[in-house]
Amino acid sequence: MDLSMICTFMDKMSEKRTPGCAISVYHGGKEVLRYATGVRDLKTKAPMTGKEHFNIYSCSKPMTAAAALTLLEKGAFLLSEPLSDYMPEYKTMYIKDANGTVRKAQNPITIGNLFDMTAGLHYNLECPAIQKAHEETNGKMDTVSVARLLAEEPLSYEPGTSWGYSLAHDVLAGLCALIADMPFREYVKKTIFDPLEMGNTVYHHTEEIKNNLATQYMFMPYEGEAAADAVEGQMSLAGDGYFKEIGQDVPYVFGPEYDSGGAGITTTVEDYGKFAAALGGGGKGVNGARILSPATVRLMHQNRLTDAQRAKLFQPHLAPYGYGLGVRTLMEPEKDGALAPKGEFGWGGAAGANLYADTETNTGIFFVQHTRSPREPWYQPRIRNVCYAALGR
Repeated sequence: MDLSMICTFMDKMSEKRTPGCAISVYHGGKEVLRYATGVRDLKTKAPMTGKEHFNIYSCSKPMTAAAALTLLEKGAFLLSEPLSDYMPEYKTMYIKDANGTVRKAQNPITIGNLFDMTAGLHYNLECPAIQKAHEETNGKMDTVSVARLLAEEPLSYEPGTSWGYSLAHDVLAGLCALIADMPFREYVKKTIFDPLEMGNTVYHHTEEIKNNLATQYMFMPYEGEAAADAVEGQMSLAGDGYFKEIGQDVPYVFGPEYDSGGAGITTTVEDYGKFAAALGGGGKGVNGARILSPATVRLMHQNRLTDAQRAKLFQPHLAPYGYGLGVRTLMEPEKDGALAPKGEFGWGGAAGANLYADTETNTGIFFVQHTRSPREPWYQPRIRNVCYAALGR
């Protein structure tokens, strides 16, 4: 191994691409590198140490999928079952086409559709259902109530026929909370955080965590303002710009009782690296705790999309990938020169966190920064290639 390659690349990133970043790399069942570089705050110039907390946004999604899969293993549901068997609100759904035409959906939303983002749901945080949930819960916005009320929103397409990034994993979190009969955050803590000894990972900020958060920024390209939409902002390839401080809140966390399955986790590089290692280890953590069976992890990173659906994956660097149960999965490494093996899987977040894992080489990687509009098409494939090249030397 030549792990210095990873450190050198990270140093170059912190010079221009992000104020600071950190990484944890596991290989063969042990951590082989933990490294931090740059600063956690541009005003104070306090160095990034790797002990900071970060909001990881959509990098929470693999955790939601893993927690939900523990219920699959227990026989609590099947992927093929209609969501309405558990949430009757989803029994009769309607589709609103791009031209405004509304029609009744013919296909039921299945639980599998929630996992693989083919349910037809949207990602509109200002929709009437979320506003109604805020009113009906007096601002508490508990996960199950919001998931139920989202059934009032029209779908974007017939369930199972297309792919669209959406609040599907938030609904999945609500389903898990309903089946487990406990708040989603408690279920995840019981089934994953505690077994893997992830004591610094939470769904809601405490005062202690607020004080330990790396400053959160937005990358603003000089040629124009950064996209306001978090998903669109991830796709920028701009090279020159500046970093604007944007506070520490996560807009996808709707209230004090809302455990966002899609974007709710705040964690450290050490903690989430343990989760990446467990996925790379076929469900077994480096401390010996098993969170999922190897068969379940294998199912998790099997592509579930048709070629037409794969074409809907919104980021250009995902062209070699399919999508499984809450994770991208590498299908054609040769398509963009990926140095990871076929089957590498994971997902990223709006502030630049990203998880990479593969069971073939028992590798788990967690990279994190705290910069919205992180320019994913630039950094994600590069981090992947540098890490796998370094591990193979």
